[in-house]
Amino acid sequence: MAQDIEKSPLIVDFVGGSVGHRFRSGEGRGQPLAKAAGLASGITPDVVDATAGLGRDAFFLASLGARVTLIERSPDMHARLAEGLERARLEGGRYAETVSRMTLIKGDSCDLLPQLAPQVVLIDPMHPPRDKTALVKKEMRLIRDIVGTDPDSARLMQIALESAQYRVVLKWPLRGEPMTGIRKPSHQIVGKSTRYDVFVNAKIPTPAS
Repeated sequence: MAQDIEKSPLIVDFVGGSVGHRFRSGEGRGQPLAKAAGLASGITPDVVDATAGLGRDAFFLASLGARVTLIERSPDMHARLAEGLERARLEGGRYAETVSRMTLIKGDSCDLLPQLAPQVVLIDPMHPPRDKTALVKKEMRLIRDIVGTDPDSARLMQIALESAQYRVVLKWPLRGEPMTGIRKPSHQIVGKSTRYDVFVNAKIPTPAS
């Protein structure tokens, strides 16, 4: 596995780069992803990131206090995620605290979601990059080379909708056509280049005081 990792320059980094900057800037629950996942004042549901990839969204949600389970079926990407999480843990402080709320699982979400009975499921299938810069295009090409495409994304969505206790969040290009074969979302939350289609199964309860 180590040899396979060396073939690609792609590194999962939660400390430096854009992820570290986002973390240090203290972006909060007002961000579209946090709202879509149902994080609100006094409400912090557990989240399963069913298509973990580079783990950036999972790390962001964990930084806000959510317990996040990351599922990645690519052995190569899983190994990169494990290394990135370990580097963040060794950084200590808030990084280690955030990573302590993250659990990485290797496997297929289609098989695992029914067993996990998740509260909230986040799905971000492979699709054309939303940012057209050369750097993002290169990164997306490297990711696609490792994890491939997601031909079963509609099936995954259907399983997520059947498994999630409270809601499913589909991260999708801003102007992308709705995913075929699934029900209409309950509502949408729109970002700069991304929208979040939110499918509500039940209201997230407020913890008893």
